[in-house]
Amino acid sequence: MTQHDRPAFYRFHNGEKAPLPFAPAEYDARLAGLRTILGAEGLDAAVLTSMHGIAYYSGFLYCSFGRPYALVVTATDCVTISAGIDAGQPWRRSHGDAITYTDWARDNIWRAVASVTGTGKRLGIEGDHLTRTVEAAMEALLSPAALVPIHVQSMRQRMSKSPAEIALIREGARVADLGGEAIRAAIREGVREIDVAMAGRDAMEAEIARAFPDAEYRDTWVWFQSGLNTDGAHNPVTARRLQHGDILSLNTFPMISGYYTALERTLFLGAVDPASLKIWEANVATHELGLSLLKPGVSCAEVTAELNAFLAERDLLQYRTFGYGHSFGVLSHYYGREAGLELREDIDTVLEPGMVVSMEPMLTLPEGTPGAGGYREHDILLITGDGNENLTGFPYGPEKNVI
Repeated sequence: MTQHDRPAFYRFHNGEKAPLPFAPAEYDARLAGLRTILGAEGLDAAVLTSMHGIAYYSGFLYCSFGRPYALVVTATDCVTISAGIDAGQPWRRSHGDAITYTDWARDNIWRAVASVTGTGKRLGIEGDHLTRTVEAAMEALLSPAALVPIHVQSMRQRMSKSPAEIALIREGARVADLGGEAIRAAIREGVREIDVAMAGRDAMEAEIARAFPDAEYRDTWVWFQSGLNTDGAHNPVTARRLQHGDILSLNTFPMISGYYTALERTLFLGAVDPASLKIWEANVATHELGLSLLKPGVSCAEVTAELNAFLAERDLLQYRTFGYGHSFGVLSHYYGREAGLELREDIDTVLEPGMVVSMEPMLTLPEGTPGAGGYREHDILLITGDGNENLTGFPYGPEKNVI
């Protein structure tokens, strides 16, 4: 075979299909929803490129490593387009067909896409994910009649969880609690943050493997922070050793087939000083008020306004660092944010039964201030017909979390 004889793409259906996170009927229902979006927009096909978009509709969660991936959905087909380096894994782990593209010529991925969509078509795209470089390649290889963003509509579809998704999220919350218990058991003076974090991560990964023997395992992690390192919600773990009187932040994140859940708690080691106790109790009170506000018919902005007023009355609003909560689903720390369901001032989405959202107020007081540190409590709530169900069981507050 010469270089010019090598194919731009091919099908490598290696082995049998593996069990996916959900039953085929679940993916068929999701695809039906996407096809409804395509019909409403007058589109011939969707060409999805994000990790969360592809995983939601096909079950396949790709690992990019600098290579583009796609999912093509037409009225009849659902086809993942993957790089040759992954061999048969995308076929085994996706709902529907799978095409592998080769890398001997630039932009072979779009030649593979064109083999499914044809050229000159009206295509739905994820406008919040597509780079200008990728869009230019699509224009050159697909000659589309139009590229129409559909990421907002897709995000709205993902906001409403199916019973199967809720069951998976419920399991994730349970595993997060187990990770929290392992972390609590590992906390003591002189131990490094990284040692405590590894104890929580290992406990969660072992439980995920036990409870989901057919799954792929990746990306479960812990952020365990102490002292100054608690000031940011996403500060990475360090080798700092824990000291008596430290403020601590416990954050467990089990990942089950692309679905993220979380447990976040404030703790103190040995003792909590009066200034810190006052801030901690105020944040707990904010958290409890927030839990009571999450119910159908209330908008994200309304919840935010009430919590803002609560903190302002206590002269603490200036220490709030981000929104009060967010949606859950196909989500990680580097993909999948459902930005339309966040508890912020600029989000007017109305809560509905079947949505899943966190309540996680955080106050950060700077060094040199009495009570300095970052305080955060985080629960996962399923919106029900008349209120919410709290899926998180790990205790919070000073009575339980002075270690």
